[in-house]
Amino acid sequence: MRLRLLVIALLTVSFLGALDNTVVTTALATVAGQLGALEHMSWIVVGYTLASTVLLPVLGKLGDMIGPRPVFLSSLVVFMLASAACGFANSIWWLIASRVVQGMSSAGLQLMSQTIIAHATTPRQRPKYLAVIGAAFPVAILIGPLLGGLITDYWGWPWVFWVNLPVGLVALALASFAVPRIAGGGRARFDIAGTITLTVGLVALVLLAAAPGQGVMDLWMLALAVLALAAFFVVELRVAEPLVDLRHFANRTIGIGIAISAIVGVGLFSITAYLPTYFQMAYRTSATVSGLVPIATVFGMLVSNLGTGWLASRTGHYRPFPIVGTALGAAGLATMAALPVGLPLWVPMAVMAVVGLGTGAFMSLIVAVVQSAAPAGETGAVTSTVNLVRQIGSTLATAVIGGVIAAGVAALLPVGLNAATLTPQVVHAADPALQERIAQIYRDVFAPVFGFLAVTYLIGVVASVLMPRGRLSDSSDVVPAAESVTA
Repeated sequence: MRLRLLVIALLTVSFLGALDNTVVTTALATVAGQLGALEHMSWIVVGYTLASTVLLPVLGKLGDMIGPRPVFLSSLVVFMLASAACGFANSIWWLIASRVVQGMSSAGLQLMSQTIIAHATTPRQRPKYLAVIGAAFPVAILIGPLLGGLITDYWGWPWVFWVNLPVGLVALALASFAVPRIAGGGRARFDIAGTITLTVGLVALVLLAAAPGQGVMDLWMLALAVLALAAFFVVELRVAEPLVDLRHFANRTIGIGIAISAIVGVGLFSITAYLPTYFQMAYRTSATVSGLVPIATVFGMLVSNLGTGWLASRTGHYRPFPIVGTALGAAGLATMAALPVGLPLWVPMAVMAVVGLGTGAFMSLIVAVVQSAAPAGETGAVTSTVNLVRQIGSTLATAVIGGVIAAGVAALLPVGLNAATLTPQVVHAADPALQERIAQIYRDVFAPVFGFLAVTYLIGVVASVLMPRGRLSDSSDVVPAAESVTA
Protein backbone atom coordinates (compact mmCIF):
# COMPACT_ATOMS: atom_id res chain seq x y z
CA MET A 1 0.00 0.00 0.00
CA ARG A 2 2.77 2.45 0.91
CA LEU A 3 4.67 1.58 -2.25
CA ARG A 4 1.58 2.58 -4.24
CA LEU A 5 1.33 5.84 -2.32
CA LEU A 6 5.03 6.40 -2.98
CA VAL A 7 4.55 5.90 -6.72
CA ILE A 8 1.53 8.24 -6.72
CA ALA A 9 3.52 10.90 -4.87
CA LEU A 10 6.53 10.59 -7.17
CA LEU A 11 4.33 10.56 -10.27
CA THR A 12 2.55 13.72 -9.07
CA VAL A 13 5.84 15.49 -8.45
CA SER A 14 7.37 14.33 -11.75
CA PHE A 15 4.27 15.49 -13.59
CA LEU A 16 4.45 18.82 -11.79
CA GLY A 17 8.04 19.37 -12.91
CA ALA A 18 7.44 18.20 -16.48
CA LEU A 19 4.21 20.20 -16.85
CA ASP A 20 5.81 23.39 -15.57
CA ASN A 21 8.03 23.73 -18.63
CA THR A 22 5.39 22.88 -21.26
CA VAL A 23 2.72 25.10 -19.69
CA VAL A 24 5.07 28.09 -19.43
CA THR A 25 6.13 27.81 -23.09
CA THR A 26 2.63 28.76 -24.27
CA ALA A 27 2.51 31.82 -22.02
CA LEU A 28 6.02 33.12 -22.85
CA ALA A 29 4.99 35.83 -25.31
CA THR A 30 2.25 37.12 -22.99
CA VAL A 31 4.54 37.13 -19.94
CA ALA A 32 7.42 38.90 -21.69
CA GLY A 33 5.08 41.37 -23.38
CA GLN A 34 3.38 42.41 -20.14
CA LEU A 35 6.74 42.79 -18.43
CA GLY A 36 7.98 44.87 -21.37
CA ALA A 37 10.96 42.67 -22.21
CA LEU A 38 10.24 40.64 -25.34
CA GLU A 39 13.94 40.77 -26.28
CA HIS A 40 14.78 38.78 -23.12
CA MET A 41 11.96 36.24 -23.50
CA SER A 42 14.24 33.31 -24.34
CA TRP A 43 16.07 33.65 -21.01
CA ILE A 44 12.93 32.53 -19.18
CA VAL A 45 13.53 29.11 -20.75
CA VAL A 46 17.34 29.24 -20.96
CA GLY A 47 17.71 30.09 -17.25
CA TYR A 48 15.50 27.16 -16.28
CA THR A 49 17.31 24.72 -18.59
CA LEU A 50 20.74 25.92 -17.53
CA ALA A 51 20.03 25.56 -13.81
CA SER A 52 18.40 22.13 -14.11
CA THR A 53 21.28 20.79 -16.23
CA VAL A 54 24.10 22.09 -14.02
CA LEU A 55 22.57 20.89 -10.76
CA LEU A 56 21.95 17.27 -11.82
CA PRO A 57 25.37 15.80 -10.88
CA VAL A 58 25.59 17.89 -7.70
CA LEU A 59 22.17 16.77 -6.46
CA GLY A 60 22.85 13.16 -7.45
CA LYS A 61 26.00 13.10 -5.36
CA LEU A 62 24.30 14.91 -2.50
CA GLY A 63 21.50 12.33 -2.53
CA ASP A 64 24.04 9.54 -2.15
CA MET A 65 25.74 11.38 0.74
CA ILE A 66 22.76 12.39 2.88
CA GLY A 67 20.00 10.23 1.42
CA PRO A 68 17.50 11.08 -1.35
CA ARG A 69 14.55 11.91 0.94
CA PRO A 70 15.83 15.28 2.29
CA VAL A 71 17.03 16.33 -1.18
CA PHE A 72 13.66 15.43 -2.67
CA LEU A 73 11.50 17.13 -0.04
CA SER A 74 13.72 20.23 -0.01
CA SER A 75 13.55 20.44 -3.79
CA LEU A 76 9.76 20.23 -3.68
CA VAL A 77 9.48 23.03 -1.11
CA VAL A 78 11.91 25.24 -3.04
CA PHE A 79 10.05 24.51 -6.28
CA MET A 80 6.77 25.73 -4.76
CA LEU A 81 8.38 28.86 -3.31
CA ALA A 82 10.01 29.63 -6.66
CA SER A 83 6.67 29.10 -8.43
CA ALA A 84 5.05 31.63 -6.12
CA ALA A 85 7.90 34.08 -6.75
CA CYS A 86 7.49 33.66 -10.53
CA GLY A 87 3.83 34.59 -10.32
CA PHE A 88 4.57 37.73 -8.30
CA ALA A 89 7.35 38.88 -10.66
CA ASN A 90 7.04 42.53 -11.68
CA SER A 91 10.17 42.60 -13.85
CA ILE A 92 11.78 40.25 -16.34
CA TRP A 93 14.91 39.86 -14.19
CA TRP A 94 12.87 38.87 -11.14
CA LEU A 95 11.11 36.28 -13.28
CA ILE A 96 14.34 34.94 -14.78
CA ALA A 97 15.97 34.67 -11.34
CA SER A 98 12.90 32.81 -10.02
CA ARG A 99 12.96 30.51 -13.04
CA VAL A 100 16.62 29.69 -12.34
CA VAL A 101 15.70 28.62 -8.80
CA GLN A 102 12.74 26.69 -10.21
CA GLY A 103 15.07 24.89 -12.62
CA MET A 104 17.47 23.98 -9.82
CA SER A 105 14.70 22.46 -7.73
CA SER A 106 13.11 20.77 -10.76
CA ALA A 107 16.37 18.86 -11.28
CA GLY A 108 16.08 17.53 -7.73
CA LEU A 109 12.48 16.42 -8.27
CA GLN A 110 13.22 14.56 -11.49
CA LEU A 111 16.43 12.96 -10.30
CA MET A 112 15.40 11.99 -6.77
CA SER A 113 12.13 10.47 -8.01
CA GLN A 114 14.14 7.97 -10.06
CA THR A 115 16.67 7.45 -7.26
CA ILE A 116 14.01 6.81 -4.62
CA ILE A 117 12.30 4.24 -6.85
CA ALA A 118 15.66 2.49 -7.26
CA HIS A 119 16.01 2.20 -3.48
CA ALA A 120 12.39 1.23 -2.83
CA THR A 121 12.03 -1.58 -5.40
CA THR A 122 13.88 -4.62 -6.67
CA PRO A 123 15.70 -4.37 -10.03
CA ARG A 124 12.92 -6.55 -11.50
CA GLN A 125 10.17 -4.18 -10.28
CA ARG A 126 12.03 -1.03 -11.28
CA PRO A 127 11.19 -0.81 -15.03
CA LYS A 128 7.45 -0.89 -14.35
CA TYR A 129 7.52 1.87 -11.77
CA LEU A 130 10.06 4.03 -13.60
CA ALA A 131 7.85 3.74 -16.70
CA VAL A 132 4.88 5.04 -14.71
CA ILE A 133 6.90 7.98 -13.42
CA GLY A 134 8.45 8.51 -16.85
CA ALA A 135 4.96 8.77 -18.35
CA ALA A 136 4.71 12.23 -16.77
CA PHE A 137 6.91 13.73 -19.48
CA PRO A 138 4.95 12.67 -22.61
CA VAL A 139 1.62 13.42 -20.90
CA ALA A 140 2.90 16.91 -20.01
CA ILE A 141 3.89 17.46 -23.65
CA LEU A 142 0.41 16.43 -24.78
CA ILE A 143 -1.64 18.62 -22.46
CA GLY A 144 0.82 21.33 -21.34
CA PRO A 145 0.54 23.77 -24.27
CA LEU A 146 -3.28 23.63 -24.27
CA LEU A 147 -3.46 24.00 -20.49
CA GLY A 148 -0.98 26.88 -20.55
CA GLY A 149 -3.06 28.69 -23.17
CA LEU A 150 -6.30 28.23 -21.24
CA ILE A 151 -4.78 29.40 -17.94
CA THR A 152 -3.18 32.44 -19.59
CA ASP A 153 -6.37 33.43 -21.41
CA TYR A 154 -8.82 32.96 -18.55
CA TRP A 155 -6.86 33.36 -15.30
CA GLY A 156 -3.83 35.40 -16.31
CA TRP A 157 -0.19 34.37 -16.71
CA PRO A 158 0.74 34.37 -12.98
CA TRP A 159 -1.52 31.35 -12.54
CA VAL A 160 0.69 29.40 -14.93
CA PHE A 161 3.10 29.34 -11.98
CA TRP A 162 0.69 29.51 -9.04
CA VAL A 163 -1.19 26.40 -10.18
CA ASN A 164 1.88 24.46 -8.97
CA LEU A 165 1.14 25.37 -5.35
CA PRO A 166 -2.03 23.33 -4.58
CA VAL A 167 -0.73 20.34 -6.56
CA GLY A 168 2.65 20.67 -4.84
CA LEU A 169 1.09 20.76 -1.38
CA VAL A 170 -0.81 17.54 -2.05
CA ALA A 171 2.37 15.92 -3.38
CA LEU A 172 4.34 17.14 -0.34
CA ALA A 173 1.81 15.63 2.06
CA LEU A 174 1.93 12.28 0.24
CA ALA A 175 5.72 12.32 -0.09
CA SER A 176 6.30 13.18 3.58
CA PHE A 177 4.46 9.99 4.51
CA ALA A 178 5.47 7.62 1.69
CA VAL A 179 9.09 8.45 0.79
CA PRO A 180 11.41 6.09 2.68
CA ARG A 181 14.14 7.36 4.98
CA ILE A 182 17.24 6.03 3.28
CA ALA A 183 20.52 6.67 5.07
CA GLY A 184 23.25 8.17 2.94
CA GLY A 185 26.88 7.18 2.72
CA GLY A 186 27.86 9.87 5.21
CA ARG A 187 30.96 10.89 3.29
CA ALA A 188 32.45 14.08 4.68
CA ARG A 189 34.31 15.11 1.52
CA PHE A 190 32.52 16.75 -1.34
CA ASP A 191 34.24 17.16 -4.70
CA ILE A 192 34.44 20.98 -4.75
CA ALA A 193 36.98 21.17 -7.58
CA GLY A 194 34.93 18.81 -9.74
CA THR A 195 31.74 20.75 -9.01
CA ILE A 196 33.32 24.09 -10.00
CA THR A 197 34.95 22.86 -13.21
CA LEU A 198 31.84 20.92 -14.33
CA THR A 199 29.55 23.85 -13.54
CA VAL A 200 31.71 26.30 -15.52
CA GLY A 201 31.95 23.88 -18.43
CA LEU A 202 28.22 23.14 -18.54
CA VAL A 203 27.23 26.80 -18.17
CA ALA A 204 29.47 27.74 -21.11
CA LEU A 205 28.21 24.80 -23.17
CA VAL A 206 24.51 25.44 -22.54
CA LEU A 207 24.87 29.20 -23.15
CA LEU A 208 26.69 28.46 -26.40
CA ALA A 209 23.93 26.09 -27.50
CA ALA A 210 21.03 28.24 -26.32
CA ALA A 211 22.21 31.57 -27.76
CA PRO A 212 24.51 30.92 -30.74
CA GLY A 213 25.45 33.44 -33.42
CA GLN A 214 27.37 35.81 -31.14
CA GLY A 215 30.58 35.74 -33.18
CA VAL A 216 33.69 36.09 -31.01
CA MET A 217 31.67 35.40 -27.87
CA ASP A 218 30.79 31.95 -29.23
CA LEU A 219 34.51 31.18 -29.59
CA TRP A 220 35.19 32.30 -26.03
CA MET A 221 32.31 30.17 -24.73
CA LEU A 222 33.53 27.15 -26.69
CA ALA A 223 37.12 27.59 -25.45
CA LEU A 224 35.90 28.00 -21.85
CA ALA A 225 33.71 24.89 -22.11
CA VAL A 226 36.55 22.76 -23.54
CA LEU A 227 39.09 23.93 -20.94
CA ALA A 228 36.72 23.58 -17.99
CA LEU A 229 35.50 20.12 -19.01
CA ALA A 230 39.06 18.95 -19.66
CA ALA A 231 40.00 20.16 -16.17
CA PHE A 232 36.94 18.36 -14.79
CA PHE A 233 38.04 15.02 -16.26
CA VAL A 234 41.54 15.46 -14.81
CA VAL A 235 40.09 16.27 -11.38
CA GLU A 236 37.69 13.30 -11.44
CA LEU A 237 40.50 10.87 -12.17
CA ARG A 238 42.48 12.09 -9.14
CA VAL A 239 40.06 12.80 -6.30
CA ALA A 240 39.06 10.12 -3.82
CA GLU A 241 35.32 10.87 -4.00
CA PRO A 242 34.59 12.17 -7.52
CA LEU A 243 31.40 14.01 -8.37
CA VAL A 244 31.01 11.76 -11.42
CA ASP A 245 32.86 8.48 -11.01
CA LEU A 246 34.40 7.86 -14.43
CA ARG A 247 35.16 4.29 -13.41
CA HIS A 248 31.47 3.53 -13.95
CA PHE A 249 32.07 3.75 -17.68
CA ALA A 250 34.37 0.72 -17.42
CA ASN A 251 31.25 -1.28 -16.61
CA ARG A 252 29.92 -2.17 -20.07
CA THR A 253 26.28 -2.17 -19.02
CA ILE A 254 26.54 1.31 -17.50
CA GLY A 255 28.65 2.77 -20.32
CA ILE A 256 26.42 1.42 -23.09
CA GLY A 257 23.28 2.31 -21.14
CA ILE A 258 24.36 5.94 -20.79
CA ALA A 259 25.22 6.07 -24.51
CA ILE A 260 21.79 4.68 -25.44
CA SER A 261 20.15 7.19 -23.10
CA ALA A 262 21.80 10.04 -25.01
CA ILE A 263 19.96 8.92 -28.15
CA VAL A 264 16.65 9.96 -26.62
CA GLY A 265 17.90 13.54 -26.35
CA VAL A 266 19.90 13.71 -29.57
CA GLY A 267 17.65 11.59 -31.76
CA LEU A 268 14.13 12.68 -30.85
CA PHE A 269 13.86 15.54 -28.34
CA SER A 270 16.06 17.69 -30.58
CA ILE A 271 13.78 17.49 -33.65
CA THR A 272 10.38 17.62 -31.94
CA ALA A 273 10.40 21.41 -31.56
CA TYR A 274 10.92 21.88 -35.31
CA LEU A 275 8.26 19.43 -36.56
CA PRO A 276 5.33 21.92 -36.50
CA THR A 277 7.31 24.42 -38.61
CA TYR A 278 8.27 21.69 -41.06
CA PHE A 279 4.69 20.60 -41.62
CA GLN A 280 3.35 24.15 -41.82
CA MET A 281 5.87 24.93 -44.55
CA ALA A 282 6.31 21.64 -46.42
CA TYR A 283 2.76 20.33 -46.06
CA ARG A 284 1.12 23.78 -45.88
CA THR A 285 -0.96 22.92 -42.80
CA SER A 286 -2.27 25.29 -40.15
CA ALA A 287 -0.46 25.66 -36.81
CA THR A 288 -3.17 23.60 -35.09
CA VAL A 289 -3.03 20.74 -37.59
CA SER A 290 0.79 20.69 -37.62
CA GLY A 291 0.72 19.93 -33.91
CA LEU A 292 -0.87 16.54 -34.63
CA VAL A 293 2.48 15.04 -35.70
CA PRO A 294 4.31 15.74 -32.40
CA ILE A 295 1.19 14.51 -30.59
CA ALA A 296 1.32 11.22 -32.52
CA THR A 297 5.04 10.93 -31.73
CA VAL A 298 4.57 11.51 -28.03
CA PHE A 299 1.54 9.22 -27.84
CA GLY A 300 3.60 6.41 -29.38
CA MET A 301 6.32 7.11 -26.83
CA LEU A 302 3.83 6.98 -23.95
CA VAL A 303 2.29 3.66 -25.00
CA SER A 304 5.65 2.00 -25.62
CA ASN A 305 7.19 3.33 -22.41
CA LEU A 306 4.43 1.82 -20.27
CA GLY A 307 4.28 -1.41 -22.28
CA THR A 308 7.98 -2.21 -22.23
CA GLY A 309 8.26 -1.27 -18.56
CA TRP A 310 5.55 -3.81 -17.72
CA LEU A 311 7.07 -6.50 -19.96
CA ALA A 312 10.59 -6.01 -18.59
CA SER A 313 9.34 -6.30 -15.00
CA ARG A 314 7.29 -9.36 -15.87
CA THR A 315 10.06 -11.25 -17.69
CA GLY A 316 13.25 -9.75 -16.24
CA HIS A 317 14.67 -9.43 -19.78
CA TYR A 318 15.72 -5.96 -20.90
CA ARG A 319 18.19 -6.29 -23.81
CA PRO A 320 15.65 -6.89 -26.63
CA PHE A 321 13.78 -3.64 -25.98
CA PRO A 322 16.56 -1.13 -26.78
CA ILE A 323 17.56 -3.23 -29.81
CA VAL A 324 14.03 -3.19 -31.23
CA GLY A 325 13.41 0.39 -30.08
CA THR A 326 16.50 1.91 -31.68
CA ALA A 327 15.84 -0.10 -34.88
CA LEU A 328 12.29 1.28 -35.07
CA GLY A 329 13.57 4.80 -34.47
CA ALA A 330 16.19 4.45 -37.22
CA ALA A 331 13.65 3.03 -39.68
CA GLY A 332 11.11 5.75 -38.91
CA LEU A 333 13.55 8.64 -39.29
CA ALA A 334 15.05 7.18 -42.47
CA THR A 335 11.51 6.98 -43.86
CA MET A 336 10.91 10.62 -42.90
CA ALA A 337 14.06 11.55 -44.85
CA ALA A 338 12.70 9.79 -47.95
CA LEU A 339 9.08 10.99 -47.83
CA PRO A 340 8.13 13.37 -50.65
CA VAL A 341 6.03 16.44 -49.89
CA GLY A 342 2.36 16.41 -50.82
CA LEU A 343 1.44 13.15 -49.08
CA PRO A 344 -1.60 13.05 -46.76
CA LEU A 345 -0.64 14.18 -43.26
CA TRP A 346 -1.55 10.82 -41.74
CA VAL A 347 1.52 9.28 -43.44
CA PRO A 348 4.19 11.29 -41.55
CA MET A 349 2.01 11.08 -38.44
CA ALA A 350 2.15 7.28 -38.61
CA VAL A 351 5.90 7.32 -39.31
CA MET A 352 6.69 9.62 -36.38
CA ALA A 353 4.41 7.53 -34.15
CA VAL A 354 6.72 4.60 -34.97
CA VAL A 355 9.72 6.72 -33.94
CA GLY A 356 7.91 7.49 -30.68
CA LEU A 357 7.15 3.80 -30.14
CA GLY A 358 10.81 2.95 -30.65
CA THR A 359 12.07 5.67 -28.31
CA GLY A 360 9.60 4.82 -25.58
CA ALA A 361 10.79 1.21 -25.65
CA PHE A 362 14.02 2.16 -23.89
CA MET A 363 13.46 5.70 -22.56
CA SER A 364 12.78 4.75 -18.92
CA LEU A 365 13.94 1.15 -19.08
CA ILE A 366 17.56 2.08 -19.68
CA VAL A 367 17.59 4.09 -16.44
CA ALA A 368 16.52 0.99 -14.52
CA VAL A 369 19.20 -1.11 -16.21
CA VAL A 370 21.99 1.36 -15.42
CA GLN A 371 20.81 1.70 -11.81
CA SER A 372 20.84 -2.08 -11.38
CA ALA A 373 24.45 -2.28 -12.60
CA ALA A 374 25.72 0.43 -10.23
CA PRO A 375 26.70 0.05 -6.55
CA ALA A 376 23.74 0.79 -4.26
CA GLY A 377 25.57 3.66 -2.56
CA GLU A 378 26.08 5.46 -5.88
CA THR A 379 22.57 5.21 -7.31
CA GLY A 380 21.99 8.97 -7.26
CA ALA A 381 25.28 9.76 -8.99
CA VAL A 382 24.83 7.23 -11.79
CA THR A 383 21.19 8.24 -12.31
CA SER A 384 22.25 11.87 -12.58
CA THR A 385 24.84 10.93 -15.21
CA VAL A 386 22.17 9.24 -17.34
CA ASN A 387 19.94 12.30 -17.15
CA LEU A 388 22.81 14.74 -17.64
CA VAL A 389 24.03 13.09 -20.84
CA ARG A 390 20.47 12.96 -22.19
CA GLN A 391 19.82 16.62 -21.40
CA ILE A 392 23.13 17.88 -22.81
CA GLY A 393 22.58 15.81 -25.95
CA SER A 394 19.14 17.32 -26.41
CA THR A 395 20.35 20.89 -25.81
CA LEU A 396 23.32 20.69 -28.15
CA ALA A 397 21.52 18.78 -30.90
CA THR A 398 18.56 21.18 -30.80
CA ALA A 399 20.90 24.14 -31.28
CA VAL A 400 22.84 22.48 -34.09
CA ILE A 401 19.69 21.38 -35.93
CA GLY A 402 18.18 24.84 -35.57
CA GLY A 403 21.32 26.38 -37.07
CA VAL A 404 21.39 23.90 -39.96
CA ILE A 405 17.72 24.51 -40.77
CA ALA A 406 18.06 28.29 -40.62
CA ALA A 407 21.20 28.34 -42.79
CA GLY A 408 19.82 25.81 -45.27
CA VAL A 409 16.52 27.60 -45.78
CA ALA A 410 18.22 31.01 -46.11
CA ALA A 411 20.62 29.65 -48.74
CA LEU A 412 17.92 28.07 -50.91
CA LEU A 413 15.20 30.72 -50.77
CA PRO A 414 14.53 32.64 -54.02
CA VAL A 415 15.93 36.16 -54.29
CA GLY A 416 13.64 38.66 -52.61
CA LEU A 417 12.50 36.37 -49.80
CA ASN A 418 13.95 36.86 -46.31
CA ALA A 419 14.14 33.74 -44.13
CA ALA A 420 13.88 35.92 -41.00
CA THR A 421 10.42 37.21 -41.99
CA LEU A 422 9.12 34.13 -43.81
CA THR A 423 6.18 32.92 -41.71
CA PRO A 424 3.69 30.17 -42.52
CA GLN A 425 1.04 32.86 -43.02
CA VAL A 426 3.19 34.56 -45.69
CA VAL A 427 3.77 31.25 -47.47
CA HIS A 428 0.12 30.22 -47.39
CA ALA A 429 -0.86 33.56 -48.94
CA ALA A 430 1.68 33.22 -51.79
CA ASP A 431 0.88 31.89 -55.26
CA PRO A 432 0.77 28.07 -55.66
CA ALA A 433 4.05 27.90 -57.59
CA LEU A 434 5.97 29.70 -54.81
CA GLN A 435 4.28 27.53 -52.19
CA GLU A 436 5.46 24.42 -54.04
CA ARG A 437 9.00 25.75 -54.25
CA ILE A 438 9.19 26.64 -50.56
CA ALA A 439 7.69 23.27 -49.62
CA GLN A 440 10.43 21.54 -51.62
CA ILE A 441 13.11 23.72 -50.00
CA TYR A 442 11.98 22.73 -46.52
CA ARG A 443 11.83 19.10 -47.55
CA ASP A 444 15.38 19.30 -48.98
CA VAL A 445 16.68 20.98 -45.80
CA PHE A 446 14.97 18.61 -43.36
CA ALA A 447 15.77 15.38 -45.26
CA PRO A 448 19.48 15.26 -44.28
CA VAL A 449 18.53 16.22 -40.71
CA PHE A 450 16.18 13.23 -40.50
CA GLY A 451 18.91 11.13 -42.12
CA PHE A 452 21.50 12.20 -39.53
CA LEU A 453 19.11 11.37 -36.69
CA ALA A 454 18.43 7.96 -38.28
CA VAL A 455 22.19 7.29 -38.19
CA THR A 456 22.16 8.27 -34.51
CA TYR A 457 19.57 5.58 -33.85
CA LEU A 458 21.58 3.08 -35.92
CA ILE A 459 24.53 3.71 -33.60
CA GLY A 460 22.08 2.94 -30.80
CA VAL A 461 21.24 -0.38 -32.46
CA VAL A 462 24.93 -1.33 -32.46
CA ALA A 463 25.32 -0.22 -28.83
CA SER A 464 22.22 -2.19 -27.80
CA VAL A 465 23.51 -5.36 -29.47
CA LEU A 466 26.81 -4.94 -27.58
CA MET A 467 25.00 -4.63 -24.23
CA PRO A 468 25.72 -7.67 -22.03
CA ARG A 469 22.97 -10.25 -21.78
CA GLY A 470 21.29 -10.72 -18.45
CA ARG A 471 18.09 -10.58 -16.43
CA LEU A 472 16.99 -8.09 -13.83
CA SER A 473 17.28 -9.53 -10.35
CA ASP A 474 14.25 -10.14 -8.17
CA SER A 475 16.33 -9.83 -5.01
CA SER A 476 14.43 -8.64 -1.95
CA ASP A 477 17.47 -6.74 -0.64
CA VAL A 478 15.80 -3.34 -1.14
CA VAL A 479 14.41 -0.55 1.00
CA PRO A 480 10.79 -1.18 1.95
CA ALA A 481 8.67 1.95 1.63
CA ALA A 482 8.58 4.06 4.79
CA GLU A 483 11.38 2.13 6.53
CA SER A 484 14.89 3.33 7.27
CA VAL A 485 17.90 1.25 6.26
CA THR A 486 21.46 1.90 5.22
CA ALA A 487 21.83 2.48 1.50
